[in-house]
Amino acid sequence: METVRFDELNLAPKILRGVTEMGFEEATPIQTKSIPVIMEGGDVLGQAQTGTGKTAAFGIPLLQKIDISKKHLQAIVLCPTRELAIQVADEFRNLSKFMHGLKILPVYGGQDIVKQIRSLKNGVQVVIGTPGRIMDHMDRKTVKFNQVHTIVMDEADEMLNMGFREDMETILSKIPEERQTILFSATMPKPILDITKKFQKDAQMIKVVKKELTVPSIDQYYYEVRPKKKEEVLCRLLDIYDPKLSLVFCNTKRMVDELVSALQGRGYFAEGLHGDLKQSQRDRVMNSFRNGRTEILVATDVAARGIDVDDVEAVFNYDLPQDEEYYVHRIGRTGRAGRNGVAFNFIWGKEIYKLKDIQRYCKTKIKAQPIPSLNDVNSTKTDKILKNLSNIIKNDDLTSMINIIEEQINNEDYSSLELAAAFLKSSLGNDLSEGNITDFGDTGAEDGMVRLFINVGRKQNIRPSDILGAIAGESGMPGKLVGTIDIFDKYTFVEVPTEFAHEVLVAMEHVKIKGKEINIEPANRK
Repeated sequence: METVRFDELNLAPKILRGVTEMGFEEATPIQTKSIPVIMEGGDVLGQAQTGTGKTAAFGIPLLQKIDISKKHLQAIVLCPTRELAIQVADEFRNLSKFMHGLKILPVYGGQDIVKQIRSLKNGVQVVIGTPGRIMDHMDRKTVKFNQVHTIVMDEADEMLNMGFREDMETILSKIPEERQTILFSATMPKPILDITKKFQKDAQMIKVVKKELTVPSIDQYYYEVRPKKKEEVLCRLLDIYDPKLSLVFCNTKRMVDELVSALQGRGYFAEGLHGDLKQSQRDRVMNSFRNGRTEILVATDVAARGIDVDDVEAVFNYDLPQDEEYYVHRIGRTGRAGRNGVAFNFIWGKEIYKLKDIQRYCKTKIKAQPIPSLNDVNSTKTDKILKNLSNIIKNDDLTSMINIIEEQINNEDYSSLELAAAFLKSSLGNDLSEGNITDFGDTGAEDGMVRLFINVGRKQNIRPSDILGAIAGESGMPGKLVGTIDIFDKYTFVEVPTEFAHEVLVAMEHVKIKGKEINIEPANRK
C-alpha cells in the first residue's frame, strides 16, 4: 500500500514532535491503517506481528486522547509479559516526550507493589501492565476504572495462551461501557473472536497481509545437525559471521541454562532469559544486551516477548519452534530499521517436514547450508585479522614497532616472516589453528589424505557403512569425502582429507560403533 508520512496523519503537535524526535518519518502499513481509525473513536480489531510497528499504531492515537490536565486513570494497556509491558511503556514515554505532565506507569509481577501503589496514588493517566498484576490492584482497590475511556489488549493471543482469559474478561467487565476497546493479535483463534463479540462494539478489522510478516532483508538458512553437535556448530557460525548482537532461541528453560553455561565456558559473552528468572535478573540481562555488554542472548519464546533491539544481526533457532507463528516472531527481531539480518535454523531428522511447513506458511525460502568446518572458521578469522592489519599499516605510524621487530630479529635466529606467522597463530588461538596445521606425518594415505586407525573390525560385525556413517554423522563432514576404508578382523583403517583429520579425531572421541566405545588415532607407518 502507499506509504504515508506522519505529518499527514493530523497528529497533535507535541506527539508529532515526539515521533520526529524518534527518527520516524513514514508510517508502517499497520500504522497507516490503524491510526486514523482509532483516532475516530471506534473499536478496532488489529492483526499484526511483532516488528510491524503496532505499538505506535495504537499508542499514538491513545496518547492523543489523554487529557493531561486530569490526573486520574484514563487508559489501560494489557500485555502478556513483564518484558512487553516495559517495552510498551518505554515507547509510550518516547512518543509523549513533549507531553509534559503525562504520567505512564508499567505494572507487573516481580516488582514491588507498594511502589506501584504509591505511584498510582500520586496520579497516573496511563497504566500498562500484565493482567495478573492489574487484577491485584483491582482487588486492593488501588486502581479506579470509572473514568477509563480506552483499553488496549496487546498480543491478545499470547495472553490467552498463557491462561489470562478469565482475567482479561474480568478487567474488561469492570471498565465503563462507554469506552474504546482496541485489540491486537498475531492470530485470530476462536477465543479472540469470542472476546471481540462480547466486549467490542462493531469493531473494525485491520490487518497486514501475510507477505508483510517476513522481512525480505533477512537471509534464512538451515543446517542438518545432530542434537549433540549443535553447540559446536553454533560456535563456528558465531566465529564466521561475528554478529554484533545475536539472539538464540531454545524451546526449554533447561536448554537455555545449559547453552549459556557452555557458551560462557568457551569465552563468549552470553546471558540467558527465561521465565524462572527474577525480575531484577531479567532487567539486568536486558540492559546488558541493549548496551552491548552481552553479545549473545539465549531465550525462550515467552521470555523474549517484547525484546526490541535494532542492532540484532543474527537469530539462531537452536531448537526449531513448535508453531509457525513463533518463527515469524523470532526472525523478525533481526533485519530491523533497514538493516540486513540473517536467520539460522538447526534441524535433525523429521524436523525437515516442520521446516517445510514454516516455508509454506511464511512464503519464504530457507536455504540448506553445509556445516562449516574448522578450516572455514580459521580461514575467516585469518581474513579478518589480515584485513585489520592492512588497515593498521595504512593508517597508523608503526615506526616504533618496526624498530622493536628489527631489534628482535637481529638478536634471534629467525626471519620477519616467521615472526609474523607466530603473531598470526597467536591471534587465531591454538585450538582453532590446530585444525589447519597439524602435521600427521606419513600415515600411508594418498596425497591430501590422512589414514586413521580404529580399534574395531570384522569380529565386531563392522561394515564400511558403519564407519562412514559414524564419521560423517559425528564430524559433520560430507560422507563423499571419506576415502578408502579397509576392515580387518580386529581393526579398521579409514582415510579422510587432511583438513578434516583433526576435526574427525575430536568428534569421534567417546563415540560408540555397534555398541563398542572406540579408539581412533592417526595410523603410524612403520
